[in-house]
Parts: sequence; structure tokens; C-alpha cells
Amino acid sequence: MFFKNDNETPWYAAGLHFECLACGNCCSGPEEGYIWLVEEESKMIAEKLSMSVQEFKSTYTKRITGKNRSIVEDPATNDCVFLADIGKIRGCRIYDCRPNQCRTWPFWDINLISPDAWNIAAQRCPGINRGRLYTYEEIEKRRTQQKWW
Repeated sequence: MFFKNDNETPWYAAGLHFECLACGNCCSGPEEGYIWLVEEESKMIAEKLSMSVQEFKSTYTKRITGKNRSIVEDPATNDCVFLADIGKIRGCRIYDCRPNQCRTWPFWDINLISPDAWNIAAQRCPGINRGRLYTYEEIEKRRTQQKWW
């Protein structure tokens, strides 16, 4: 997907700029999406919310296929149920234990396929192409942490 052969470097080898602006766009509708969870993440979030894992799953997740679960969205907005308005910013109520999918944004495979894909993601996320430069190594570390697919 990212290399034509073993000798070719990816288009983002020089790094990419990103700065979270706390806009909440990555956590928002308009369309339905999935926020995949692995079991360990369910346990951490349940602990933060002072509830059992089973209670967390039945209240805040939905089964998609087999054992795969996703955090539910607000039915009116398709926003993640943990997205909250905090003063002038939009923030995550479970930020310190948010799922890996959230931690690795915007360095997802789908956004790194090509410069065009990266710039399409930038249309939704104003923090893409600004802020600090993430090195190729940092990008790859985040990209390869994606256990949620």
C-alpha cells in the first residue's frame, strides 16, 4: 500500500505536520463511523468511569461483527458519546484512556495512502499540515499501532 518495492520510500518520508486544535472534528458526524475497541481499552475506560466492563459495554458500545465492538455515537449528531464541549474547545471525557484509534489520528493508513488522501483528511481536520513536524519514524510508530482494524 505504501511502497512500490522495498527500495522506495513513502511519500511522507520527510515527515508531516500536525497539531491538534481541539476542534472535535475527528470525533464528530455527519456520517456514522466506528470507534473500534479492544478488550484492554474497554477495561481501562470502564475503570475511569467507575463501572464494570459489562456495564460499560452495554451502555457505551455496540457489537459490530463477532467480538468487534465500537463506541456508540450520539444518535442526533453522530458524534462520539464522549465528546464534550469544554469552554471554547471540544474535548474528550475519556482523553487519558481514549482508544488507540483516537490516539493515532491522523496517522491512519487511509490518510497516508497518498498526498491527496492526506489533503482530503485535512479538509475535515484543520490541524493537518500545521504545527509540529512528525518524523517518518513517529508517523510509522503511530500507523503501526493500529490494532483496531
